[in-house]
Amino acid sequence: MTFLVTGATGKAGRHVVGQLLKEGQRVRALTRDPAKANLPEGVEVVRGDLTDPASLGPALDGVTGAHLLTMGGDDYATLRTGPELAELMEKAGVRRVTLLWNGKTGPVEEAFAASDLEWTRLEAVDFMSNTLHWASAIKAEGRVEEPFADVPGAVVHEADVGEVSARVLVDGGHGGRSYTLTGPETLTARQRLSTLAEVLGRRLEFVELSEEQARERWRKAGYDEELIDLLADWQGNPPPEAYTVVPTVERIIGRPPRTFAQWAAEHAERFQQG
Repeated sequence: MTFLVTGATGKAGRHVVGQLLKEGQRVRALTRDPAKANLPEGVEVVRGDLTDPASLGPALDGVTGAHLLTMGGDDYATLRTGPELAELMEKAGVRRVTLLWNGKTGPVEEAFAASDLEWTRLEAVDFMSNTLHWASAIKAEGRVEEPFADVPGAVVHEADVGEVSARVLVDGGHGGRSYTLTGPETLTARQRLSTLAEVLGRRLEFVELSEEQARERWRKAGYDEELIDLLADWQGNPPPEAYTVVPTVERIIGRPPRTFAQWAAEHAERFQQG
């Protein structure tokens, strides 16, 4: 079987690719810039852009299942091309699709729910790898400036999300379902920084920003107001699903999800002073 992975160079996408290869499946990776993909040997890399469905062309030929992002483009906004993508995949004979949720139900989810495809929505509450945006500040100053320091979240390892997606795509039988994916524990941002400090053997300081300070920083980073509102709502007042640990990962892949301490140890060199 051949599986198409969109966002193959991203947080979860690389792990979807890796797990499918590990299971002996044929993998086709969709990217806007194949020259920069840097994917494992054996992956067929093709050019395409989810914001331009007409660009997919032969990328869908012979594809059994697809791992699909619900955000895209240079501004990483919610994809509006869901109806076109669903129609193309139906015509190409794609059977299964995993939809990587972006925090709210949008045009992609709505279009696939109305299609005849076997779709499964993966609701990863927050990736552990999002912690990497602290790396430069930790290396340079030994401190992190973030809002909502004590809001809990059941962050999930991106490799677990990738493994769940691969399992769903290969096995089937999960059509029409939405799965919340969490790690094995609930942690605040302050607690995650404390775990990093233990792993690194350094004292690290947490400086809490106000919501308005955080919004201004996101504006300066070029985020549009839709994404800023989503970030503020999700980080400051998350729904119970975002901080309630659930056993979904273990039920699907047959082992407990990885801990944040494991993730921190795996990525310690990214936070080390040079």
